[in-house]
Amino acid sequence: MRGASLRGGTQPGSHDDHAAWYNAGMRFGLDVAQQRMPWREVARRARFADDLGFDGVWGFDHFQPMYGEGPGECFEGNTTLAAWSGITSRVRLGLLVTGMTYRHPSVFAAEAITIDHASGGRLELGYGAAWFDKEHRELGIAFPELGARVDAFEEAVQVVRGLLTTDRFTFEGRHFTVRDATLLPRPVQQPHPPIWIGASGEHRMMPIAARYADVWHCFGPPEVLGPKSERLSAMADAAGRDPASIMRASSCSLEGDLDGLAREIDAWASAGFDYLVGGWPSQGAERVEAFARRYL
Repeated sequence: MRGASLRGGTQPGSHDDHAAWYNAGMRFGLDVAQQRMPWREVARRARFADDLGFDGVWGFDHFQPMYGEGPGECFEGNTTLAAWSGITSRVRLGLLVTGMTYRHPSVFAAEAITIDHASGGRLELGYGAAWFDKEHRELGIAFPELGARVDAFEEAVQVVRGLLTTDRFTFEGRHFTVRDATLLPRPVQQPHPPIWIGASGEHRMMPIAARYADVWHCFGPPEVLGPKSERLSAMADAAGRDPASIMRASSCSLEGDLDGLAREIDAWASAGFDYLVGGWPSQGAERVEAFARRYL
């Protein structure tokens, strides 16, 4: 929730009071990676995030578990978002991030419109070039080499955005072509849901984010991503965009000491980041609730 106060039971001059005014605009999401748990738990965590006041609830876009040993439950990403839209009321919904290789961008655009309408305009449209080669290999999904994959991703972003905003849209690329195409209805969010691009590579992926993203997401500590964010700003300038139009987002752990987490949030804010996605902690719902009481 942009502008949500972090004040609550703090004393003037304390570190928490500093965090209260310094991070007044920080938004927080909760990561519910929908693997190795039954659906009832996936649904419970989404409703929990909604009730506690998190800005967003986030899943991932995979068909097999990424972590842990052996086979396990794993629910598909976009259909998970559609299901969450029916059991939550205010929390925003997204995947970190949707893999371009799993769906033709025209199909992805149509799915995004459906989720945006089903949720009443609560979709965050995460997008990336995909990376989990084991999953592609085992399921028979094509996995081009990195250069071709990034080339295709840059085209895919343009196709998705064009189909969300334009009647009789045409795009001629090396990897994707659409001709005189219209998808209706338009998204609830105009001109389109916020486009999050997950990118760390400064040679190809970050320049794509600088050109097309509403939100740039990257993993890493603030002392690394702060300078990286400054380089993204230079890339946006070179592309003719206002760097301030691109929100900066990363992920954080909800493990450990909450005072230490307050200092980390300060560091993120100082580095120019506006949104943090907290991973579901090993301490479970009790720790999530303690975080929410203190920071939401």
